[in-house]
Amino acid sequence: MARTLHDTLRELGLNKEIEKAAASIPDARDRLNYVATLTQQAAERVLNATEAAQPVVEKMEVEAHRLSGQWQMLFEKKLDVEQFRNLVTQTHAFLYEVPKQTKVTNGHLMEIMMAQDFQDLTGQVIKKIIEVTKSMEQQLVSLLLENAPATVKAEFDAGLLNGPVINATGRTDVATSQDQVDDLLESLGF
Repeated sequence: MARTLHDTLRELGLNKEIEKAAASIPDARDRLNYVATLTQQAAERVLNATEAAQPVVEKMEVEAHRLSGQWQMLFEKKLDVEQFRNLVTQTHAFLYEVPKQTKVTNGHLMEIMMAQDFQDLTGQVIKKIIEVTKSMEQQLVSLLLENAPATVKAEFDAGLLNGPVINATGRTDVATSQDQVDDLLESLGF
């Protein structure tokens, strides 16, 4: 049976199209691996930058709360002159460090933003894979139709060549499970 199919495909000139489609499968697999790698690298960059930024932000938060408590004590007249001088010195030191710490944090935020650049590349790759998949689907459906018995050809709905249906809710003219696909292939003699 396989030999008959091979000879028929060659006679119909479809052998080259099938070979072209088969050759595109490893390319699609490589492209999907590339997308997975870029996505993983971006996720790692985001996590690393977040982990690096958290201690910087937490340190500023803790120090700000501590100073705020000290200033509250001053307003409640609970600090003496020496404690007030220390508070002013500590507040000055904190305010001096804040721009440095925010610069570090902004660097980490920029890294998180730059890690998202993979989406442009992966979007292009995914679109190419979709094109290859659509072409393979059309070629396979055409092959099935051309080699189907005449009675099956007469019953075939040409609308099935329109591609996969993303939302099949409420539709009875689409295959929504593997069993329905298997039934279709069986009705075509496969």
